[in-house]
Amino acid sequence: MKFTKMQGLGNDYVYVNCFEEQVDNPEETARLVSNRHFGIGSDGLILICPSRVADCRMRMFNEDGSEGSMCGNGIRCVGKYAYDHGIVNRLNITVETKGGIKVLDMKAKDNKVESVKVDMGIPKLISGLPEKIVVDGTEQEFVGIDVGNPHAVYFCRDIDGLDLEKIGPAYECHPRFPGRVNTEFTQIVDRKHIRMRVWERGSGETLACGTGATACAVAAMMSGLTEDSVKVELKGGSLQIQWDRAGEHVFMTGPAVEVFSGEIALRNPCL
Repeated sequence: MKFTKMQGLGNDYVYVNCFEEQVDNPEETARLVSNRHFGIGSDGLILICPSRVADCRMRMFNEDGSEGSMCGNGIRCVGKYAYDHGIVNRLNITVETKGGIKVLDMKAKDNKVESVKVDMGIPKLISGLPEKIVVDGTEQEFVGIDVGNPHAVYFCRDIDGLDLEKIGPAYECHPRFPGRVNTEFTQIVDRKHIRMRVWERGSGETLACGTGATACAVAAMMSGLTEDSVKVELKGGSLQIQWDRAGEHVFMTGPAVEVFSGEIALRNPCL
């Protein structure tokens, strides 16, 4: 299978051009390619496919093989790949996802896309503002936001000391979320700057999460903690999130980078 490794703020995926390639078992393939010792190494697998309703379609699979609805860092890389590799010839395109059709506005230099602004749609509140929850015997408060997939946002005074490997699974698999949930731990720096760490369902802690950054920003904005345009600082870098309250849509802007391309045998005797 031919592939391209790409990353957005260190949130890395293996991309396959399904205009040319066919992946018969994407769940198993995602587990194979994600393995950082016996595979390529990634947070998952993303397929770039033909679409009847958009310029292309994105299918996203987590490290454990489960299929996700949407990936903010991933979709920026889909836009870059589609333009840089000639699937589209415009810098404003549409991408079909399980979380709806997204509009991408890209900026290029020397015919290569460097940054992508994504219309993430209308965020949906899926909890109280906030809602109380008990995790491992401790009462917490979260704000639930859906921006193509579900997120639970927790505001913390200090995110650096959190042991996410220990506490993350309890948040992800809480009975309140029967389909599991992405969990963001968020620290307000000032009204134009927030920091976050993320525990993604199916992948664990990652360096960045675009939909998670969007959810954190919107939760902070809805709670009156920030302005309607904020920098969201993640382990892998920063995104700019802007909420147009009049039009209701929220926009995410950030980089997309191609790392390398290659081929991999889909039957790996080591796994």
